[in-house]
Amino acid sequence: MASTDPAGHNPTGTVSVPSEFPAEPVLAEIVRSGFIEGVHRGRLVLLGADGSIQLAVGDVHAPILPRSSNKPMQATGLLDAGLELTGAELALASASHAGEPFHVDGVRKILAGVGLDESALRTPPSLPLDDDARHAELFAGSAPRPIYSDCSGKHAAMLAVCVRNGWDVAEYLDPEHPVQRAIRHAVEQLAGEQIAYDAVDGCGAPLLGLSLVGLARAFSACVTAQPGTNARKVADAMRSHPEYVAGTQQLDTQAMRAVSGLLAKTGAEAVHAAALPDGRALAFKISDGSKRAKPVILAEALRRFGVHSAALDRLGTLPLLGGNSVVGGIRAAF
Repeated sequence: MASTDPAGHNPTGTVSVPSEFPAEPVLAEIVRSGFIEGVHRGRLVLLGADGSIQLAVGDVHAPILPRSSNKPMQATGLLDAGLELTGAELALASASHAGEPFHVDGVRKILAGVGLDESALRTPPSLPLDDDARHAELFAGSAPRPIYSDCSGKHAAMLAVCVRNGWDVAEYLDPEHPVQRAIRHAVEQLAGEQIAYDAVDGCGAPLLGLSLVGLARAFSACVTAQPGTNARKVADAMRSHPEYVAGTQQLDTQAMRAVSGLLAKTGAEAVHAAALPDGRALAFKISDGSKRAKPVILAEALRRFGVHSAALDRLGTLPLLGGNSVVGGIRAAF
């Protein structure tokens, strides 16, 4: 059981962790020459448009750490708190961007709009995730910088809210900071449940734990919110500018381009959530944290909703090679 602080939050590191991570159902199989040489286990939930559970694989009510899959809800909280971004810049505030030049330029524009520069960012120094962008920086002799972090768009938006409201800028990552309280409120409202666990994300920001059901419910709430509401503004910005949400070669961008009206957002340690325009939604977590099976699982989950397209089939096909020939692939197993 987790202990709680006076505010009722679960402080980081106070949970008793079982000696063995419980074996979870198999979500994907690695098949080579007809032989199953490995599996990826995890949990998955599909929700109908009415919020009912259509498929549950594993314990979908147990808490997970959604990592960057929380970003649409975080961006909604920032709009609630006074963020004044629209279009591509709002999508960037919801992004795990790949550090391509247009991403970096967008982050600089958000910061400049409130009189700040990248020195205000408290993201860890990074190199771009995008191969071409990373290689270009390395060839130019560049060192890792906070602005190249995939979370710098979100952090720039947090800073913009702080400046707009006259809130302390230096401590914007403190869980008790007004900007983080606004985010927490939005996440709980959209997920329809209280935060299950408090942690620290890889970028240093507060990380709010939810169940897979709550995560899927939050995505459904974003796409079905009334036009003009903050949650809907975020969903519409992300779907209109998918290249800003991830990057030219990244899964979320490709998925939102493959399926009309889809809202999708990945998270570290192999979390993923998505919702269709009518409110049907999904969320899954691969136990081992490997992201390679994500496209396969996402594509199969969408097929369970009756979504079919050549682009989705291409996205969800991951062949295995034997020499120069295809001898197998990764396949969904739920």
